[in-house]
Amino acid sequence: MAGMAGTADTADTADTAHTVPGGYQVAPAAWQPCQDGMQCATVQVPLDYRHPRGEKISIAMMRHQATDAAHRRGTLFFNSGGPYEQLLNFPRYLPALPAVWLAQYDIVNFDPRGFGYSTSVRCFPSEAAEAGFLAGLPADVPVTPAQISTWDQTMAAFSAQCAKTNGSLLQHTSTADVARDMDLLRQAVGAPMLNYVAGSYGTGLGAVYANLFPGKVGRMILDGNVDPVAWTRSDGGTVPPFVAMRADVASARTLDGLLDTCGATSTAKCAFSAGTPAATKAKYDTLISLLHAHPVTIGSPPNAQTCDDVCATYSIPLAQVSQWTDGAAYLQQLWQAAHTGQAVAAPAVAATKASAGTDPTPPYVGGEQTFATICSDSDHPRDPRAYTTTARISQARAGLVGLSWTWTTEICATWPKSEDTYLGPWNRPTANPILIVGNTGDPNTPYWNSIAMTHDLARARLLTIDGFGHTELLNPSTCATDYETSYLQTGALPAQGTVCQQDAAPFA
Repeated sequence: MAGMAGTADTADTADTAHTVPGGYQVAPAAWQPCQDGMQCATVQVPLDYRHPRGEKISIAMMRHQATDAAHRRGTLFFNSGGPYEQLLNFPRYLPALPAVWLAQYDIVNFDPRGFGYSTSVRCFPSEAAEAGFLAGLPADVPVTPAQISTWDQTMAAFSAQCAKTNGSLLQHTSTADVARDMDLLRQAVGAPMLNYVAGSYGTGLGAVYANLFPGKVGRMILDGNVDPVAWTRSDGGTVPPFVAMRADVASARTLDGLLDTCGATSTAKCAFSAGTPAATKAKYDTLISLLHAHPVTIGSPPNAQTCDDVCATYSIPLAQVSQWTDGAAYLQQLWQAAHTGQAVAAPAVAATKASAGTDPTPPYVGGEQTFATICSDSDHPRDPRAYTTTARISQARAGLVGLSWTWTTEICATWPKSEDTYLGPWNRPTANPILIVGNTGDPNTPYWNSIAMTHDLARARLLTIDGFGHTELLNPSTCATDYETSYLQTGALPAQGTVCQQDAAPFA
């Protein structure tokens, strides 16, 4: 494929089209200084691309300018995943990007429609009001029939509340809408081709863009991939999308890997170790049984929670290997508490969503913003009973760790239908080949999804990372970074079948 690659334009120049069907024109981005030394801009885009001269919404962007202006190569769009708001934590992600990227590219991030600083979905007057509305839900996932009934009723009421407060916006929050926005943003920053790096959900956005605008694909790196067919079709509407992609199975396998690795080392490195992999797995199974029989209290009043049989599962940060040591230490605290009945502090794991950062007036970032996109992208089961059935199947094949992958999208059973879902095709030939990156032990977007993405796209090459964790960005590999940088700069792809190792082994 490397020999077939076209030449990606890297110097930003004016895009002569600046239009979408219907003659809508996008103005050049008017950058202004904003927090954390960044530059910010807002671009107006159509709410409904079938009627581009109608109502407009705002898309908020943030830019880190190339630090080596003499060797600047252009603009590189970045999406960290989700789907969730991007800009609040964008400055914190920048140090994780290779220094040469920061030197040679303007890195541009944006809040997708429906999120954060952009025109956003909002169902409650405040995040505290939303938390109060959801206060009766189980702490993690519903397990008992009573909990499931409460979950179903609460989520249906949540959907109804959102339908009342958001008007037509909920019909236009799909990834296809975001991809169309991204092409207008590309034009607004003066980039003739889209250079794009993304992880997790952002890979699905990249795949949709590549098939809506194949002639505008420059250098695109998709790290920790969704399977676009499974994500959008969801097994014909009978299975939720994450279960269709078998994220539950991947999480269970990663949990096994954590326990195996922990058991193979000493308690000095992994506090939960029982001396051997088999003994450590047995200890974990015993812990689950103990917590189920004798729940312990986690956290301090007034937010204390009772820890039952799913508590340990949600205490382990499977996505980031650098956090496994802390996760194992927390398992050991639960082990001791289960034997003594004492309360334990809430687990100190890194946040996966945005925090306020340095902005004194951060935007509303309620959970409904994520629902608005996820529920728009797939043909979700519309009968709430299907989720109970799926949860039973998922638990049978993946254990308790699989339950969240079912219940996280149960709200989609009653969520308003989108008008703009993109279901393929996925194999439109792109101007340049796409680099796919996948960790073999990814618990969230399984490695087999990266294989599927490689096969689904018309021109793609897979770079395999032999290691655990969700995305290479969160679990660095210098080997992979070198290949990625070479690809961005020259278009050269790794040889077919290339495998890299992670820099840091678990519990090192």
